[in-house]
Amino acid sequence: MNIIWLGHSGFRIEIEGAVLLIDPWLTGNPMFPEARRAEAVAGATHLLVTHGHGDHAANALSIAREGNIPIACIHELSEWFERQGAPAIGFGKGGTVDVGGAKVTMVNASHSSSVDFKGGDPVPAGSETGFMIAGEGHTIYVSGDTDIMADMGWMGEYHAPDIGILACGGHYTMDMRRAAWVARKYFNFRTVIPCHYRTFPLLAQSAEELVAGLPGVEVIEPEVLAPIRIPANI
Repeated sequence: MNIIWLGHSGFRIEIEGAVLLIDPWLTGNPMFPEARRAEAVAGATHLLVTHGHGDHAANALSIAREGNIPIACIHELSEWFERQGAPAIGFGKGGTVDVGGAKVTMVNASHSSSVDFKGGDPVPAGSETGFMIAGEGHTIYVSGDTDIMADMGWMGEYHAPDIGILACGGHYTMDMRRAAWVARKYFNFRTVIPCHYRTFPLLAQSAEELVAGLPGVEVIEPEVLAPIRIPANI
């Protein structure tokens, strides 16, 4: 398995027979080198979008149209994508879809969701979400934009993710200290990868507090387009 950061909350995850692009905001993302866009999207089989905000979903439509790649997301947002001419897989929280042998379950998040299309007023886009992605003997929790939730208690117990991709830059999401507390209280991660940070001055610029708060857990500060290789656990 390869987990590849695309900057901000975007990831490319190569797992089982799938190449997943998660919240692939590439154009205008200060962290992403746009000259390497083709590399980032090459061979993608599915897109996963946690919610409609532009720093997560802005490029999903163009990528999906170009490669006829389905966007898996909450039902209401999937209908919006389909009306714009993109293939989509709409499902709901608690639902699971098979993507190339990997199983993706939609879970709750605590944030908001809307789309701002061609400079118009924001349009409600269903509910914000996270994902549990199971494959190759691992389960990855992609938190999406969220704060601490009591739901994380049952999510950690039921899905038992060993890898956490946590949005924890603060201001719009939980910060590093809160994310460390969440990881200790509700989960038993072997590996934690922070995201939704470093993009703008408003957000946390390092994960030092996360590292300090998670002794014994491998906290990996990702570098854009540098693969994090995870051996299969089978």
